[in-house]
Amino acid sequence: MTRAFLPKMFTVLLAGTLAGLVLAVAALPAALVFGIGFSALSAPYAELPNTLRTPPTAQRSNLYANDGTTLITSFYQEDRVDVPLDEVAPVMRQAIIAAEDARFHEHSGVDLRGIVRAFTANRRDGATRQGASTLTMQYVRNVLSTDPRLSEAQRAAATEVSTARKIQEIRYALALERELTKDQILTRYLNIAYFGAGAYGVAAASKRYFSTSPAKLTLAQAALLAGLVRSPDSDDPINGDADSATARRGYVLDRMVESGVIVADAAARAAAEPLNLRPSETPNDCTAVPEGHNDWGFFCDWFTRWWNSQKAFGASVDERQRTLRRGGFSIVSSLDPGVQRATTEQVRRIYPAEHPHALPTAVVQPGTGRVLAMSVNRVYSVAANPGGQQNHPNTVNQLVAGGGTIVGYQAGSTFKLFTMLAALEAGLPLNTVFDAPRRIVTDFRISGGEASCGGYWCPANASASVSGRHDMWTAFGDSVNTYFAWLTERVGADRVVEMAERLGIVFRADDDAQLARHGAREWGPFTLGVSATTPLDLAGAYATLGAEGTWCAPTPVTSITDAAGRRVAAGQPDCRQVLDVDVARAATDAARCPVGDQSMYHGCAGGTATRLRAQLDRPVAGKTGSSERYATETVVALTPQLAVAAMAANPDEPQDAVGRAVQTAMVEGVGEILSFALRDEPVRDFVPPSEMTAWRVTGQRTGN
Repeated sequence: MTRAFLPKMFTVLLAGTLAGLVLAVAALPAALVFGIGFSALSAPYAELPNTLRTPPTAQRSNLYANDGTTLITSFYQEDRVDVPLDEVAPVMRQAIIAAEDARFHEHSGVDLRGIVRAFTANRRDGATRQGASTLTMQYVRNVLSTDPRLSEAQRAAATEVSTARKIQEIRYALALERELTKDQILTRYLNIAYFGAGAYGVAAASKRYFSTSPAKLTLAQAALLAGLVRSPDSDDPINGDADSATARRGYVLDRMVESGVIVADAAARAAAEPLNLRPSETPNDCTAVPEGHNDWGFFCDWFTRWWNSQKAFGASVDERQRTLRRGGFSIVSSLDPGVQRATTEQVRRIYPAEHPHALPTAVVQPGTGRVLAMSVNRVYSVAANPGGQQNHPNTVNQLVAGGGTIVGYQAGSTFKLFTMLAALEAGLPLNTVFDAPRRIVTDFRISGGEASCGGYWCPANASASVSGRHDMWTAFGDSVNTYFAWLTERVGADRVVEMAERLGIVFRADDDAQLARHGAREWGPFTLGVSATTPLDLAGAYATLGAEGTWCAPTPVTSITDAAGRRVAAGQPDCRQVLDVDVARAATDAARCPVGDQSMYHGCAGGTATRLRAQLDRPVAGKTGSSERYATETVVALTPQLAVAAMAANPDEPQDAVGRAVQTAMVEGVGEILSFALRDEPVRDFVPPSEMTAWRVTGQRTGN
């Protein structure tokens, strides 16, 4: 007990003396100093906050393209990335010690000589001009003043000019040096210090001022950075006073000579160098994507919406955003820069950014849900538009994935897929035959409009030429409205709606959501795509066929690692089997008909986009869709490896019809996107469905 008591008493007495000297600098009564100092410093070391051992420093998160190296943008509250000490140039370590704490390796957290020197100088000058804080004490102050887990009052107390704060700082510094090595403390200090111009930590500072890494800093650069820590705002040579920064650099070089870490000649040469600043600013958020890649902004925007929906990152959207902007994540996205470029080229070939019509387009990978491209002919920007133009050429509204005020667009006959799937699942085969008339009066009640016959829904075919005897192959290929109205009656409209939801169609419009929840049984027109949807939802639904019935939630992420390099589970695909495999294969077999391919059972006899198969020169499935009066046009195409959906609409004025003619250009554009994206991929064919699913009526076919 005596052996333990004596060292503790020695530490307390020493600390009390040091506290007294510090407070003497402030000209406080000695009795008060020793009274406060002794009681405060006698607290046990076990009370050392864990934040000082492992500081919760805010670090920026980086979002990369799918190659893992191409930076899309960063997200941060403080521009900081922690680096180990061996990635900091030795000259930078020497400079910061010389500038801030020349006896760093000699004291135990509190420098008695430094306090005496500061006391003497300040008494001589009649003002507080020299500080006595060691690097360890500065580190303690920095951690406590920025700890997000403390209250505002607690953080403010960490930097207030008071006796209690200084004593706490000394006590923590002494305790910290008992637990951490000098290198560990120096590493933490270099990573938490503020260097001005928005740069926190030596890595961000090296990039901000010199566009380099901390490992490559020269003597002159290191001396400049070390000099900024004392007055980072006023001495900042980018936004502040370059002359003051130069003077501080000279001061640091002189201190390095005095410390013996460099010779006078080296200091003189470094002092004579111009500042040679090469400033670079780390992009922050989606409006700061690299110049020339503005189209990445819409993908980035969708990524942030996806992140905000992930409960793994916090209990609320605000908390999840704080996690993103402080957590130091390395996020490898699914965005393929090449596929994105090809998609944007095709979109803007059809409509320029200034055109009132938009062509949002999404490319999705079956089996993973990873989104390789999201593009629309708009500039991702908050800049003002010309009078009367809401979303063109500039917008940050999510035109591709929906959300906010964007509920989507009518996808027309592409929704016939859900009716066909519901019928196949109910046990009807692909060769289910119906003599489809020009117009059909159904049992679904409807009020008003051209498609109402005495209060009942009575749709007509787009062309009289497609009326007549059809099975699922030819009806899907020729897009026969009356066939699918009849098929909806047979299986039930509610089952068609449920099928669409199962494959990821989200009802963002209030009217659609109400019908889906409370009126699905009477929602016969749903089969003709009257509900609003988005290219991303539609591409994900059709991708389910390519994955033989496995639906995957569209995801912008390939992998996420945290600041410690640990893999985060939230980045993994979210997939589930929602269709019987044979049902999915059968629907895919029929979906080959619209795009000029041939089914495995040779059931195709024409289609609405027959040139696509020849253009792509590989097996393909898909569907086109036109809403009423050609207000919107939609093209979806699918291979086993990729699904693409493009939708033409006027987001600001739904009644402004895009017209039927644009569909031809859209089919060609989708073909070009697939050709580029699959240029190095092997040709893969779809697996044929069983003869039973193709030809025989059975009981319910379920696989989900």
